[in-house]
Amino acid sequence: MSAIDIREEAGVRTLHFGSDWIQGAMRIARPWRLELDYTQDMMASLLFREEPRFPRKALLIGLGAASLCKFLYRHRPDTELTVVEIDPAVVAAARQFFKLPEDSQRLRIVIDDGARFVERTGKTYDLILVDGFDANARAGELDSPFFYERCRERLSRIGILAVNLIGRNRSFRKSVERLKAAFEDQALAFPACEGGNVIAFASGREPVKITLAALREQAGQLKKDTGLNLLPTLSRLEQDQSCRGGTLVI
Repeated sequence: MSAIDIREEAGVRTLHFGSDWIQGAMRIARPWRLELDYTQDMMASLLFREEPRFPRKALLIGLGAASLCKFLYRHRPDTELTVVEIDPAVVAAARQFFKLPEDSQRLRIVIDDGARFVERTGKTYDLILVDGFDANARAGELDSPFFYERCRERLSRIGILAVNLIGRNRSFRKSVERLKAAFEDQALAFPACEGGNVIAFASGREPVKITLAALREQAGQLKKDTGLNLLPTLSRLEQDQSCRGGTLVI
């Protein structure tokens, strides 16, 4: 376990594990907002399915400053949330400094190793978000073929997996290849966001196939409902030519 370090600057509170590497952030005046750009990109997963209550069950591996957890808690009130965090000190810090909700009915916090939890659980999820790193930005078993294969088994028919990768690390392309191998090529890495992170997505038994026009429409509704603007993310995706024929396929 690493030392927990809380810092504040220009109205933003950040979480660190004994280094300058930012493990999470919250704008104090807007605690429900997704402050870091990579967390915003991870929420692009909400655009891929047109079911109005998607996701009904979500699993988050790695709590950090609870940004993703709080966003889903606030804006998806029908979603059953399970968060797996290996370090109880991170949970304590999230409650004390980052307004992690206390709600045993909708939000379950599990102290466990994320890879072991995914291996052992018999439940399935519509959305799995993986954002777990140590103080040196290493994901360990959370970036292994075995883990990705188990994630695929834990996804529902319409399930989506979103994984945070470090784009500045040359090995991130190998991570994408491991993900594609585990999901039989039903995976895609979005172009890196300004902070350097790369978010990779993979689909469960039902592939994602949605036009850019439909994605923009979904993004417009999401912005109206939550304030989160994913249109810049979609513009990066289009410029990267990841949508052949104007259609995103994962």
